[in-house]
Amino acid sequence: MSSIATSAASKRKGKSSKAERLRLQKEEEEKRLLEEEEARLIAEQVLAAHHEKERLEREEREQLEAKQLETRAEELEERHSLIDEKLEAAEKWKAELRLQAKWDRYMLCDGSPDPTVPQEINTFMSLWEDEKNEDLPSTLNNSCLVLSLIEELECLLRDTPVEELEEKDSARYKETVLQLQQLLPRKFNEATEHLLKNASMLSDIETGNMQKVIKDENITLCIWANLNKNPRFKGYEFVEESIGFELPRPLAPSSIAVRIIHTLYDHLSCLSTTSLPKMKESEGLGVTDVFAQEGAAQEANPEGEEERIGAESVLAADEETVLEERKSTSPTSAREESKSVMDSLEKAEELDKTGGSQLGFSPEGPSPTPTLLDEQEDALEDDIVDLRQFTNLGGVYYFDVLTLPPQCKQVNGWTMVQVLEGGLQTYPYPPESFLSTSLGVSLQEKDLDNLSAPPVGIHFKVPAHVMFFEEPQVARWDPKSKNWSTDVILQKKYDPESRELSFKMDAFHTFALFQDAHLNMPYQYWELNPSGPSQVTLMIISAFSELQIEIKDDQCRLASVSGADCDLSCLIGKWMPLLPLKCAMKSAGLNIFPAEDSEKYVSINKKNEHAETTAYKEIALLSQSFAFGWSKWNHNCGFENIIVKVQEQKQNPDPWALYMLSTQRAQRLKISESSAEFSDDLYEKSEFHSTLYHMIKEYSSTEAIGRLRDSTPLFVDCVYQLLSMTSLLAFS
Repeated sequence: MSSIATSAASKRKGKSSKAERLRLQKEEEEKRLLEEEEARLIAEQVLAAHHEKERLEREEREQLEAKQLETRAEELEERHSLIDEKLEAAEKWKAELRLQAKWDRYMLCDGSPDPTVPQEINTFMSLWEDEKNEDLPSTLNNSCLVLSLIEELECLLRDTPVEELEEKDSARYKETVLQLQQLLPRKFNEATEHLLKNASMLSDIETGNMQKVIKDENITLCIWANLNKNPRFKGYEFVEESIGFELPRPLAPSSIAVRIIHTLYDHLSCLSTTSLPKMKESEGLGVTDVFAQEGAAQEANPEGEEERIGAESVLAADEETVLEERKSTSPTSAREESKSVMDSLEKAEELDKTGGSQLGFSPEGPSPTPTLLDEQEDALEDDIVDLRQFTNLGGVYYFDVLTLPPQCKQVNGWTMVQVLEGGLQTYPYPPESFLSTSLGVSLQEKDLDNLSAPPVGIHFKVPAHVMFFEEPQVARWDPKSKNWSTDVILQKKYDPESRELSFKMDAFHTFALFQDAHLNMPYQYWELNPSGPSQVTLMIISAFSELQIEIKDDQCRLASVSGADCDLSCLIGKWMPLLPLKCAMKSAGLNIFPAEDSEKYVSINKKNEHAETTAYKEIALLSQSFAFGWSKWNHNCGFENIIVKVQEQKQNPDPWALYMLSTQRAQRLKISESSAEFSDDLYEKSEFHSTLYHMIKEYSSTEAIGRLRDSTPLFVDCVYQLLSMTSLLAFS
């Protein structure tokens, strides 16, 4: 009985526990649903509040945009009066300066010809051409005048706006440059021949050979004549010039002379087919392009082509023949009068040469703007130096082996000399027999020590006035392809401490040193700081150096360069106009001036062209009172927007502020340079403006804005031109 009662109690207890569990589960479910409902309501409230906030911000932004549109015309007009009128005044002043320079040149009575007057320059060239038996010092003296005339014409082509320079004048100036460049190597060959005819009378007592150095500020000529013919002779070094050569064994007993001409100028690179951006074949095809195609067809059939010997195959072969081709195929000549076209055709037929390349001048000149090709269409052979990517530094080295002409003899008080046809002649090395047996075998695959025609060695110190951030690349000039090539450069060694370079070549070639033109791009950081009335300092930091350029009124100077391993005393601290400074810096290896196709070789932060140009103009105006600098957020704001950091220059300056501008508006940003994430939110209680000038004016002192009106037009124009040339906003 007792067990039955216990069992019943257990059943009742089990039912009670189950009911309790169900009740608790129900309560928990109700609580969960209640919490979910509360969470949903809270989320809806948060979302509604967020939407309301966005709506209010959108309405506020629309109101600010509407307010900006109301004042847009007024702000643009004020900016025009402040900036564009200054730039226009500067252009007017420069035009008047060009007119004055033209008048001063006309009134100049120093005996030098005016290269822009055909009668004067043609008379000068004819008289010098007809002058025979001129010695090297006299030739060097005349070459200085020729180089100054070339520079004068190139400056006219570079600096004169297109609308001021007629096409026929431009074509004539270029043709004159070509003729002057042709004249130089011919006269150097004549003077060299005149010297070598008297080599025996100038021989050195100790060596029995003749060695001589003649130089000026542009050209250094080193010449050695093998009079002793010692079969054990290995080479010679011109100690004072820090340059020497190794003579191959087969040449030691030969009647030869070795000539090295180092020119600080480069008249070859502009002849290369890689010197200018390529044009698509479907565009820019003019009359002379047809002539060029006909010339190419003629070159494909070499029958009847005479072998060039003498002076034309020594130094002039590198320059004159290609220059003639360029003279007949310049794109500008396609638009000349019919007489000029026929003249070009006659010259092309006379030379029986191929055409198709244009004399290269600086981008600032009035040359036609070519259309860039795609990289696949513009592919080059591995050995060819792309002059859009690499730049020549230190000039050109003309390295020749010459046949020693018959020596002058004194007979009964008379000087007698045998005159040979063809003038100065090259000595064939390596011989044709060696070339035929070596066909199909690269020089690198041969045993250089046991060759019947060993390679030619040369060693020298890299010019002290150029800056190589990396080991110099050596290339030789190929007159057939009209390009610089690295195909026969062997055993190159470079000591960066002593700046000594040595290498070997399969023959005597014209060679030069090259460096990547974009080593200092993109820039890692930049700042533009005011440093006085109408005076600013631009600092640019790249991967290899830090440099500062100062601007004062319309003059510029390179103030400092970090890490310079060369002598830049002729450049640092020298005030000059902007364009000459640009040329001087590029020649020294300090290239911070992108070309129109530099983006092919540098990763850039491309920006809207109109917005970028407008930004440079406004920064130029504001630079009198405000500092500007690089911002890391400029990479995050897209193609249409530009971000710079700005700081008013005063005794206790505020922290840098960030401003974003586009073609439509300018605004101050809420974020700072140290913010974790990018946001285009407006600075508190800020508004939109149509110009950067009015945006900055809102947070600036009256004194700072007042100084802007006192800035001179030439100063504003100079700063604007420098900013445009360096493309700071895209190449940093």
